[in-house]
Formats: sequence, C-alpha cells, structure tokens
Amino acid sequence: MKLRWRDLVELVRAPAALSVPGDVVAGAAAAGRLGPRTAGLAAGSVLLYWAGMAANDWADREVDAKERPERPIPSGRIAPAAAFGVAAGLTAAGVAAAGLAGGRRALAIAAPLAGAVWAYDLGLKNTAAGPAAMAACRALDVLLGASGGRLRRAAWPAATVFAHTYTVTALSRAEVHGATPALPAATLAGTAAVTAAAGAGRRPVPAALAAWYAARYGAPQVAAVREPAAAKVRAAVGAGIVNLPALQGALTARAGAPIAGIAVAAAAPLGRRLARLVSPT
Repeated sequence: MKLRWRDLVELVRAPAALSVPGDVVAGAAAAGRLGPRTAGLAAGSVLLYWAGMAANDWADREVDAKERPERPIPSGRIAPAAAFGVAAGLTAAGVAAAGLAGGRRALAIAAPLAGAVWAYDLGLKNTAAGPAAMAACRALDVLLGASGGRLRRAAWPAATVFAHTYTVTALSRAEVHGATPALPAATLAGTAAVTAAAGAGRRPVPAALAAWYAARYGAPQVAAVREPAAAKVRAAVGAGIVNLPALQGALTARAGAPIAGIAVAAAAPLGRRLARLVSPT
C-alpha cells in the first residue's frame, strides 16, 4: 500500500504540531536558555508529538473502526503496520534531534518524554491516570526547552502547561459521546486558574496574551456547559489545542521575552485556519 502525504498529514495531525514549539520556547525562556539550540529542541519535540499521534491511532484502530471510521487506519488508507512504523521512526528521530541540539541533558529529558508518550497511548489513556499522563508529557516538553539551564526556573511554566493539558485531555474523553455540564464547567474553572497563573503581574504583554488564550479557549467551554453534546465538546477540545500557543506566549513573555512570546502566540491564528483542513483531535 502506497502512503500518500495527505493521509500521513491526517494520521499525525500535522497542523496541530504548531501547538508544540511554544512548550520548548517557554521552558527555554524561563531557564535563560533561549537561543539557537531552542530550534533544534523544538524540532525534536514536534517529531515526538507526531509520533504520539500516529501511535495513538495505531493503538485505537479497533475502537476507531466503530467510532471514527473515517480516520486513516480504519478507512484502509494506511495499514496498521505502516502507522506503527511511522510512530517508531518519528520517535527515534525526535529523540535524536533533541540529543543533537541539546546534548546529554536534553537527551535525559527527551528519552523519558518519548517513553511517557508511548505509555499514554498504549496503556494509560483510558485509565483514571490518563489526563495526568498526557499533561506530564507536555510538562516534560517544557522542561526539554529548559535543559542545559536551571530546570527549577521552568517549574512554573511546566506546571501551568500541565494544568491546561489536563483540562483538554479530560474534555477529550467526552468528544465522541458527549458529557454532562459538570465536565466543561470544571475544565472552565481550570482554564480560569491557568489564565491567572500565566498573566500574573503587571506586565502588559503576558496579561494580554493570557486574556487572548482565555477568550479563545473559554468561549467553546461555555458553549459546552450550555449544551454538552459531542460536537460542542469536540469544538472545545480543538480550541484547547490550537490556542495553546497564546498561553505559551504569555508564559514566554512572563519570563522576560515579550517579543518571543508574541511570536509564539502568532501560531494560534494559523493553527485555527489549518484546523479547518485537518482535524487537530
């Protein structure tokens, strides 16, 4: 079976990777390590993200055959073995890229991050630990950016991204069958706390970017509280993914790099446009 680029893009949710580099940038800014090496670490992070998406679909192929038959594997456009090979290859490439860019200290975080991604996809996703496991992957991603510097300084942005990711993952569990209003209400409260953490202080740039994040991610959650049908919940999940750069930008600006923060946040509008072509969920 010949792999087509369009099918691969859909398998790895390629445009959703715009939400990934900001993790590394926020961590690097917090640790005082923002520089040329950050680009290489971000590239490794993107490859690991794509690997996780491919591994997710490989692991879920039987469930997707019933719930999401249009996806590349159940639709027959990509063979399961090919999807697994893509996931494994991207994992190896991601860890290698991080190691080449950041040396041993980056490798010491990238390897556990890769393991956490696979552990989530293969075993933890449908357990009570699922949201925390996915959130831990994102927190490690932030720490990857801080490798080579003082990791302790990146604890705040890592914890903030952890909390955001927890809300998105918790919502994602109801994007097929819908939820009760209590779920989006709880994640909305979490979003308010995340916004406060990212925009705290008197600096205008992080405050503005945090408010942008809150508006773009909060509004779909409010809609899901009013009508917690699957489509509304799915829209909130998508908003949580594509608007994450605004939060990452706020955290980067809060660490003293406002120009870099604005640049990171600029990925959010592009992500929303691309999400119309390829679903981020």
